Amino acid sequence: MTFAFDRIHITGASGSGTTTLGLALAERLGATHIESDDIAWLPTRPPYKQRRSPAGRAAAFEAAIRGAPRWVLSGAILRWLDEPKPAFDLVVFLHIPEATRLARLAARERARFGAAIDPGGGYHAAHQVFMAEARGYESGETPVNNLANARAWLSRQRCPVLEIEGAVTLRQSLETVLRFGDA
Repeated sequence: MTFAFDRIHITGASGSGTTTLGLALAERLGATHIESDDIAWLPTRPPYKQRRSPAGRAAAFEAAIRGAPRWVLSGAILRWLDEPKPAFDLVVFLHIPEATRLARLAARERARFGAAIDPGGGYHAAHQVFMAEARGYESGETPVNNLANARAWLSRQRCPVLEIEGAVTLRQSLETVLRFGDA
């Protein structure tokens, strides 16, 4: 398939479908898929306990793309504001209704952690913090990763930015991106 872009970033709030679309797009293009959480966080059990340093993130990202002629980075990188960003050919921004996104997140957290997210469970406190941050995305209550900061970051990109708005299916999102990059 001919596709005009080789370095693609799919971003949006947690639960907007960035990883799902990123995986599907990478598979369709024969590209390497990279999840921003795998770059931003050190592997811990439970996960998401310790962030990598800026130098650690840069090294992990470089290792992930080394030798990859085409790659898709999924997830938000707004917390990486203290370091240089990768040069993208295309940024895809997913913005879905808050209620849909929060329902997806609740289901995903339940599937990942089970009863550990319940009161008294080992991941309950972290789950509560995560969901509170997710609820603060549209309102701006989350200090870094919020809609206003995302839109400001998007406006500074030097590459094309494709916004996909609303609760569309994976197939619709994938087709939109493929049409946009059809050379």
